[in-house]
Amino acid sequence: MSPPVASPGWSRWLVPPAALSVHLSIGQAYAWSVFKPPLESALDLSGTQSALPFQVAIVMLGLSAAFGGTLVERNGPRWAMTVALVCFSSGFLISALGAATQQYWLIVLGYGFVGGIGLGIGYISPVSTLIKWFPDRPGMATGIAIMGFGGGALIASPLSAQMLESFGSDSSGIALAFLVHGVTYAVFMALGVLLVRVPRGEKPVEGGPSAVDGVQVSARDAVRTPQFWCLWVVLCMNVTAGIGILEKAAPMITDFFADTSTPVSVSAAAGFVALLSAANMAGRIGWSSTSDLIGRKNMYRVYLGAGALMYALIALFGDSSKPLFILCALVILSFYGGGFATVPAYLKDLFGTYQVGAIHGRLLTAWSTAGVLGPLIVNWIADRQEEAGRHGASLYGLSFVIMIGLLAVGFVANELVRPVHPSRHIPAPRKETADAERQHSEPA
Repeated sequence: MSPPVASPGWSRWLVPPAALSVHLSIGQAYAWSVFKPPLESALDLSGTQSALPFQVAIVMLGLSAAFGGTLVERNGPRWAMTVALVCFSSGFLISALGAATQQYWLIVLGYGFVGGIGLGIGYISPVSTLIKWFPDRPGMATGIAIMGFGGGALIASPLSAQMLESFGSDSSGIALAFLVHGVTYAVFMALGVLLVRVPRGEKPVEGGPSAVDGVQVSARDAVRTPQFWCLWVVLCMNVTAGIGILEKAAPMITDFFADTSTPVSVSAAAGFVALLSAANMAGRIGWSSTSDLIGRKNMYRVYLGAGALMYALIALFGDSSKPLFILCALVILSFYGGGFATVPAYLKDLFGTYQVGAIHGRLLTAWSTAGVLGPLIVNWIADRQEEAGRHGASLYGLSFVIMIGLLAVGFVANELVRPVHPSRHIPAPRKETADAERQHSEPA
């Protein structure tokens, strides 16, 4: 499937909606916590077990992005979006079968493994293309698309809650909800497949800087630099801190205020998930656009430093003030989303646009690690605390202290990022051409 080339006069502003149609769909992953309590009840699962499909999906996201990044660069965004559509929708259909037959391993296989491949390929499918269309504003461009991934739960969370209320929260109701999700997202993602285009000759738009000017580093060389691994740690720590709240958002806010005079209902908890999704989405476009003004390193200083402060406030005062808990959680999730949207531009600044999609895919293995680490920390500690007879906010205190430490590690790693050594740079094509012409003109 050859990548569709934009015709003369094609507006680059048509590309972000194509990316959004895919990212809004696969962003459903952030609404997984709505399915956790029904699955735990219907299939007799623990909190750690009910998190497994989500964890596997995030692991597969990073792995498929890492191994598929080069294929995405080679085959283009339409091929990638088609693969994402097939895998993501098929994952829901397999999960529907698993819920209907009460075979939990099918849900893990479908939503986690197959759907996770769709997540990874779909996530990176528009990034390189957007940077090539918007070389003048890479942070804003990637923020617009990746905003959709963060905002997917804003749609999926209330929709999923309504489906479970209408269909029932038993295994057959869950199966029907999975089925409707799979069909609906297939139709919606097809819009992006049809609409996406690449620049003619993959040249930058008129008035933008040359796509081949400045530093250019191949994906193979990029992973051998300390800059790549410092960014890997930065992304992993920032994602771990955010995903720990996001994956368990609905039960967490319920537990925090269960013993107060204002307990949180199931519908209100679903609304909290939607609010977190809105903050996640707003952070992706807001903070990534801000990074175009203040620089990527400064932006990550805010994500990691202020994020640690928000966690400290929740740990100390969160259970005594519902507005404070919600506000701090919203800020953390805005930083979480902003970190995702800013990192492609950070990679472009360090390694150039050449193979930036493949480099981004390899970096997303940090997300895979965090996808296991964050939920594991929060769920495992909460389960152990519950077994010890604790309840309410005390289930999460230790988890929050660990998150503060991880954000501090990420802050240090960000400070260590420096420009890539010239030995890793690829010579500019125009320089190679000029040298070749000069040698050809010289007498033998």
